This record gives sequence, C-alpha cells and structure tokens, in this order.
Amino acid sequence: MEYTLEQLRYPIGKFQKPDEFSDAGKKEWIGVLDALPKWLDALIENLDETQLQTPYRPGGWTIVQTIHHIADSHMNAYVRLKMALTEDNPAIRPYKQALWAELPDVQSVPVNVSITLLHAMHRRWTSVLRSMAAEDWERTYYHPEQERNVPLWEMTAMYAWHSKHHMEHIRGLRERMNW
Repeated sequence: MEYTLEQLRYPIGKFQKPDEFSDAGKKEWIGVLDALPKWLDALIENLDETQLQTPYRPGGWTIVQTIHHIADSHMNAYVRLKMALTEDNPAIRPYKQALWAELPDVQSVPVNVSITLLHAMHRRWTSVLRSMAAEDWERTYYHPEQERNVPLWEMTAMYAWHSKHHMEHIRGLRERMNW
C-alpha cells in the first residue's frame, strides 16, 4: 500500500481539540498516558541499531529521535501541568523541539533510557491527573506562541493524541518494513 507524505506525517490525523471536558475523555486520556511507556517497550523490542536509526517517513525523525522527543516533550508537559496547578495562569516557555532532536544526547544515549524515564514520569503524571479535583481541569497556562490560555483538560487531550501519534509513527514503520 502506498502512503502519502501527509498520511505518514499524521497517521492518526492532526490533533482535534475536544469540544468540551468530560469524565469519559479524562479516563481515556489518562489511560493512553498510562499505557504509552509499555507501548514503546513493545515497539522497540528486537529492533537493531540500523532499524532504530530509520526515519518513520522521508525527511522525518528516526525512531531514536522520536522516542527521545517524546521524553523531552512529555517532561515539558508534566512541568507545565504542575505549574498550572500551583500558579495562576503561568506563562510557559516554548522550546525548539526540532533543534532538541539534533542535540548530541539524542545519539549518545540509548532509547531505553528515555523509555525508562517515561515509565517513571508517566507514573507521576497520571497520579497527579487522577488526583485532580473537577475545578483543577479548568486551570490554565498561557502559551505565548499560540497567544492563548490552554486549559489542563485540553493539554491532557493533546498529549494523549501526541502519545498515539508518535506510537503510530513507529508501529506503522515496523509494519511497512515487515519488522
């Protein structure tokens, strides 16, 4: 089967903000964040270094870069969550994710280090999410690049999407390559 570059780039489609917060959405998002590290464990099982250095699409990141990116991105999300829970609408600091993916640690640190980090961090992250009161989900942070306040429920939905998005990059590559 042939895939367009857009299909390879967004295998589950672009993020669609939910219309509203719901308990069902909350349960699904937390479930995805809870499962991601285990999914990544399974996705990299039995891959060799050449396979790990394969981009998921032409011009895209390698599996190594993708996994380290997930850890970098989710660390930022976890800090943003804690800031929004302890401060009044804090301004977050955006970062240049494409440049982070080119830093030397991405090639020198094995991917299992980032997956181990994700296991620990997601356990803490989902613990905080599960303990949040109903009003906490409406707390916000200010995103200067988007020039808007982002509620924590929307951030959680987006990072659940982000988890599935990158998981599908790796899963789809394995399927296409018959690994």
